Amino acid sequence: MPLPRRKTLLLSLLALAAGVALWSLNQWYQDRYIRPFSETTVLFDAGTLRLPAELAGAGTIRVVHLWDPPCPCNVGNQQHLAELLERFAGQPVSFHVWQKPGSRGQLPDTLKALQPLAELPGAGQLPASPAVAIWDQSGKLAYVGPYSEGAVCTSSNSFIEPVIEALLAGRAVTSTGSLAVGCYCAWNDD
Repeated sequence: MPLPRRKTLLLSLLALAAGVALWSLNQWYQDRYIRPFSETTVLFDAGTLRLPAELAGAGTIRVVHLWDPPCPCNVGNQQHLAELLERFAGQPVSFHVWQKPGSRGQLPDTLKALQPLAELPGAGQLPASPAVAIWDQSGKLAYVGPYSEGAVCTSSNSFIEPVIEALLAGRAVTSTGSLAVGCYCAWNDD
């Protein structure tokens, strides 16, 4: 076999091997890091949701983040939640967290300012997480539901900032039931 043919064949095999390696690497990356977004429609209803006794009654606006650690949908709202903590720091707004009972996991360091709750009566009746519940200064439930609608949660599509801003301005808010499409994990295993 002449020398130019050998070089061509060798370079072709090398290019084919590099192509297969790149394709395999791309498949591995997609399987490991890219999750498809499946829209889920969820009806959030406050039902029997109440603040624990130590937080009930008049006080600051209370924001409670409800989460289930293994839920992949948490990633979409954690940056937004960190921005909320920063934005409303120094204002009469307290941030708390309720973790699904029996689950294990930790919030990222950017969310360490969230105060964990030992109990949240009625939270077991909520349909999905991540979710948020907001009580006004009088202790009345003002909002329960998702952070936003869709696959990505930011301040531009958030339901939360307008609720907190209205409450800070002294306006009444009552949105204790909402139907939303987004990334959610079932809260109950029923």
